[in-house]
Amino acid sequence: MATKIIVLAIYVSILFLIGIVASRRIKGMSDFYVGGKKMGFWAVAFSARATGESGWLLIGLTGMGAIAGLSAYWVVLGELLGVFVSWFFMAKRFKRQSDSYGSITVPDYLQSHFKSTTHTLRILAASVLSIFVIIYVSSQIDATGIAFESFLGINYFAGALIGFFIVLIYIFFGGFVAAVWSDLFQGLLMFFGLILLPIVVWFSMDHGQSIVQGLHTIDPALTNIWGGNDDVWMNVFTILGFSMIGLGFLGSPQVYVRFMSIKNEAEIDKGKWVAIVFTLLTDAAAVTIGVLARVLFTETGQDPETVFGTGATDVLNVMTENFLPYIVVAIYIAIVLSAIMSTIDSLLIIASSAITRDFYQKIFRPDLKDNELTKISRIVTIIMAIVALGIAMTIALVSPDRQVFWVIIFGWSGIAATFCPVIILSLFWKDYSEKGAIASMISGFISVIVVKFVFQNMESVGDYFVALDVLAPSFVVAMLFGWIFSKLYPKKEEETTKDINSIIK
Repeated sequence: MATKIIVLAIYVSILFLIGIVASRRIKGMSDFYVGGKKMGFWAVAFSARATGESGWLLIGLTGMGAIAGLSAYWVVLGELLGVFVSWFFMAKRFKRQSDSYGSITVPDYLQSHFKSTTHTLRILAASVLSIFVIIYVSSQIDATGIAFESFLGINYFAGALIGFFIVLIYIFFGGFVAAVWSDLFQGLLMFFGLILLPIVVWFSMDHGQSIVQGLHTIDPALTNIWGGNDDVWMNVFTILGFSMIGLGFLGSPQVYVRFMSIKNEAEIDKGKWVAIVFTLLTDAAAVTIGVLARVLFTETGQDPETVFGTGATDVLNVMTENFLPYIVVAIYIAIVLSAIMSTIDSLLIIASSAITRDFYQKIFRPDLKDNELTKISRIVTIIMAIVALGIAMTIALVSPDRQVFWVIIFGWSGIAATFCPVIILSLFWKDYSEKGAIASMISGFISVIVVKFVFQNMESVGDYFVALDVLAPSFVVAMLFGWIFSKLYPKKEEETTKDINSIIK
């Protein structure tokens, strides 16, 4: 236990040092929210991937590999495609346009892109962002408490509070720069930790039979890449649900604000290869860890449904305890916390920008100076973090047997379905209008809630929508409503011409 505490103390000290050094670069609002748009490709690529993956990568995806078997690799393909399209086809366009508008937040970009004369679009974007970000952050705080309890035997509530204060302190001082630099450090830990574990476990296992044979012995469905369900349509919906998770990389604000922060387009060309390699290797490794764990847990007579049911922290815990030296086990605790905290810091800054920049300054106090706004941003960050902490604690008390990762996916899907269709259409369709964007955001937001709480509970088709999850259908609805309302309420001709010129430049 002492070794684990020492390693954790070193990890936290590095994060605090990053926050202190980063604080020296905070001179104004642009520095606090997008690092003055001077970030390098290594930092941005690792930060975008660490933020986009969150605790889902180390805890959720490993658990999915254990429960679903080989069909879980569809998630790897889906996320890889999402990252590929985002970095290769969207990042430069978004960077070019957001720079031309002088935007430092996604609502800034939308307001400028559609040349809105009202605050409707900005208020809508900031409101939805704030709601789902708080939900998302609360789920990550919840995962922090579970991780501390599983790995260190610390009380859940004490662990959640410790993780909460660690993140809050370093982003309070360093803002976006601290978040990105810490994401680079934490992303490196995640990268090497995920790749190392399945390799070590593989060489330590008894290879009397192959892993595929072992899975097939447990359940033939685990070796069927198509899902193995007798209902063909259930297999189709499951595969779509797995692979469509990658849609969230096509415009989510917590990811795309990193494209705003990068120095120039040349850095994007370098960073895209870092992002692709990171996604391919870490996602594949996470699923492989789960697959190996399923075989190992079954061989030792443990019930995998019980072990993996609460978020699968026990997958990494038992796997590391059994196969790695004790000092490396301690480092893995930091790796799990890195996956969670790298998302919390970014989301808190996004939520703070929505309230401070997009509500308070742009609507009520446009005369407010940057240095005053930076102070307010820090206060708002603390308030929103406390709200998220309160939600996490409440959920833990009310629902001790909760499935923590459905909350993570729900928050992720809510942000993605609201913003991704809008970002895609704004970048590639010249006739996309402000009314269409508003329709996309509202319909995407509502659809996530309707699919989750209505369609998934219907007797006849509910199971299919559970397999499909909320993101894919909500994404389609938002795209469709955006197209319909853009046709009903088209842009003025001069606005369309300006948009074409801005893309060509």
